[in-house]
Amino acid sequence: MNVLLGSTFTLVVVAIFLYRNNRVKQKAKQKVEQAYDQLKAAQSQLIQSEKMASLGELTAGIAHEIQNPLNFVNNFSEVSNELLDEMKSELATGNLQPATEIADDVKQNLEKILHHGKRADAIVKGMLQHSRSSSGVKEPTDINALCDEYLRLSYHGLRAKDKSFNAKFETDFDSTLPKINVVPQDIGRVVLNLINNAFYAVNEQRATNSEQRDPLVTVSTKKLEDKIEIRVTDNGNGIPQNIVDKIFQPFFTTKPTGQGTGLGLSLSYDIVKAHGAQLK
Repeated sequence: MNVLLGSTFTLVVVAIFLYRNNRVKQKAKQKVEQAYDQLKAAQSQLIQSEKMASLGELTAGIAHEIQNPLNFVNNFSEVSNELLDEMKSELATGNLQPATEIADDVKQNLEKILHHGKRADAIVKGMLQHSRSSSGVKEPTDINALCDEYLRLSYHGLRAKDKSFNAKFETDFDSTLPKINVVPQDIGRVVLNLINNAFYAVNEQRATNSEQRDPLVTVSTKKLEDKIEIRVTDNGNGIPQNIVDKIFQPFFTTKPTGQGTGLGLSLSYDIVKAHGAQLK
């Protein structure tokens, strides 16, 4: 009887211990899950912030870029209006030859207006593509045109943010490139991020190096057998060897606090990897 009671008591104690132990584990698990959810939410917010910062620079660049074709449209419209007044005068006096020549000039102006109108339209479409959520659908894309677009938008976006910023940029595009199937919004973000980093690097070099060599960013493309290479180079200070292995890690940044989240290269790496490509 005493043995039976002792065994029962022992079993009860063990059961209570296991119950408490399980509750502790469950609470610990819940805390870990909550912390993980909070981390994911924070990461999502930072990723969104990175995209919005990129979009802000892009929008500033677009505002500058779109002004150029609009100026052409306005100027050619004003000139055409004046030419039409002249043509009416010539027609009123029966001078058909001068009126015909003026009509030819107006026609040329209208062609120029159409050309620059389409240019402005392409810039706006590029902005809308970049700002909306990626569809994830690959489509035939002119890589040279995409790189050229984002190079100029990056430059003017940085200029709009910092009037003292200035740098030269060059392109070396392979004219034999075929269109390739990519998600243009995603690859555009990658290219924009790489170019922004390059401009940042040359600007930092100019500010900290007494040699004062002219800042230069070059974007080139090249067809390599079954691959296409996009290369962004700059003559900044370069990446220190001791951090090369860290640059694609999420949240790693060499920029001062408030100037970078450390997600740009990490996101770019993931986008490029999802396309079955490499970012080096």
